[in-house]
Amino acid sequence: MRVILASKSPRRREILSMLGVKFEILSADADESSDIREPAALVRELALRKGRATRELLQARGEWNADTLIIASDTVVAVGGQILGKPRDAQDAKAMLRLLSGKEHQVISGVALLWGERECADFDTTGVRFADMDAQEIDWYVQSGEPSDKAGAYAVQGLASMWIKGLDGDYFNVVGLPVYKLNTLAQAHLGRKLTELHL
Repeated sequence: MRVILASKSPRRREILSMLGVKFEILSADADESSDIREPAALVRELALRKGRATRELLQARGEWNADTLIIASDTVVAVGGQILGKPRDAQDAKAMLRLLSGKEHQVISGVALLWGERECADFDTTGVRFADMDAQEIDWYVQSGEPSDKAGAYAVQGLASMWIKGLDGDYFNVVGLPVYKLNTLAQAHLGRKLTELHL
């Protein structure tokens, strides 16, 4: 089976490589504007849109068939009723970090599989407990550049680990690809485990 990762995210690429899955990267632009305010519904919808846009690109190239599988994902952070995506700029990143400081929040990732004429999508949620960050720490972290392309303006696997007090759920979900959910989706809908996508 030809496996396509519909994402430009280096974190998702690293996770899928770590699992030993043989895959290619192809990401088409998808409309990510939405009025959906429920995080789980939003990430499921956006993951599907990314997957569908990539499928359309493959169809236009004449490369789409029943033996091709697309994996797509989308991640947001939810805290206090607000949904946080990637920060627009440094000031936006600082505002997000001030919001997360000293609180527990949820990271919600949607994952979609598309093959043949079929598709499925689900989501996973991980709770993250953040320590307090003072203004100097927030400034230092934002100046590092790490928050710029991360949902919620932080990377759990990077410098932000200094303020992560604990997690409740799948660590890889916070990094950007819910591995356990991906594996269970593959088994339920493809009849194949991720361990069977190595060839």
